[in-house]
Formats: sequence, structure tokens, C-alpha cells
Amino acid sequence: MKQKHSLDPKAIRAGGDDVPELELSDEDILDAMRQIPGYIDITTQDFRTIYHFAHNHALDRLFRHVRAVNLAHIEIKPLHPETRMDEAARIMAEQGYKGLPVVDDDDCVIGMLTETDYLRRLKANTFLQLLLRLVADDEVFTHRCHETPVRDAMTSPAITVTGDAGFREIISTFHLHTGRSMPVVDDQGRLQGLLLLKDFIKTYHLEELL
Repeated sequence: MKQKHSLDPKAIRAGGDDVPELELSDEDILDAMRQIPGYIDITTQDFRTIYHFAHNHALDRLFRHVRAVNLAHIEIKPLHPETRMDEAARIMAEQGYKGLPVVDDDDCVIGMLTETDYLRRLKANTFLQLLLRLVADDEVFTHRCHETPVRDAMTSPAITVTGDAGFREIISTFHLHTGRSMPVVDDQGRLQGLLLLKDFIKTYHLEELL
């Protein structure tokens, strides 16, 4: 069975320079060294040090041109804090997103509204439970959605990434939350677009790491 490695969120610093590396055991290193003809005068710790620098060099080379704004969905219609939750749901569905940024009058991101926020606000653990409650009492459900503004249900502050953020910062920031998307902003916090985790993974073939 193929072993699937995963990135450890605790090993990543937000905005930092470190992207977790695969853990090499002494057995891994010694086995690799046996595959090389001749004598290699190097300790397993020296091997790890070389691997560390090679790993960082490879990341810089492969992903140096990555910028968050170039991966983001630019033409999105954000939500506003006073928009009612039923209208917000229609806006999200029309655009095909499971979450959208919430912006103020200056177009600065102040929050994020996702499907999870709907579940939490409507006191349901799953969408099936939500559906059953809707069938049981649709008037209460409709009233709650129609009367509740987005600002009362959104997650705030939103975790964002700047448009010029590179590969390391993007991957670090995604590990700060469990969401599947995050707003891309300029230096003033104004919305530039929405970056989807699935797009990031697919574009850079990260299925084995994330």
C-alpha cells in the first residue's frame, strides 16, 4: 500500500519560510546510501542537512513565480454585512461557491460566510439534519434566514492572503483554518479575489501532500 504523507499544520508558521519536509529516518537514509556505488563519508545528520537545503532550493525554483492574485477568482460578487442570509445563499448558489467574502463600503474584507456558518447559525450539525428541520418547520427556518443579516452569521475576522503572497505563504495560511477558500486582498485589505484550495492543489499537483 502506498503511504500517503501529509503536511503537519503545527510545523508551519503563518507567513513563514518553512514548508514541512518528509521525515527521513536513519533507516531511510542508510538504505538510500546503499544504493549509491562507492563509499560515502557522510553522517545521517549531514544527509538530513543537505536534504533540508535541497528541499528549500527546489521549492524556490519550482514555485518562485506563484502569486495568489494570479490563482484567484477575480470576477466574484462579495457579500455585504447587512445582506440577509436567504439572499446571501442565493448569491453563493448563483456563483457556485460554498463561501464568499464579506466586505464593507470600502470593499475591505471584514469576514467570510460559508456553508458551515449556515449550519452553525441554524443549529444543525449536518445538511441532512438541516433538511429534516426544514421539512418539519419551514416557516421558522425561512423566518430565521430572512431576518438574520450576514454580519450575525459570518466568521470574522476572515483569514486572508495578500495578492503578492507566494507559494510558502499561501500554503501556510491555508493551514490556519479548515476552510476551502480564502479572500485575496491588497495591502489595504481590499478584496482582489477568492482563492480556492482545490484550484491551488490541482494547479501545483499537491494531492499527495495536502
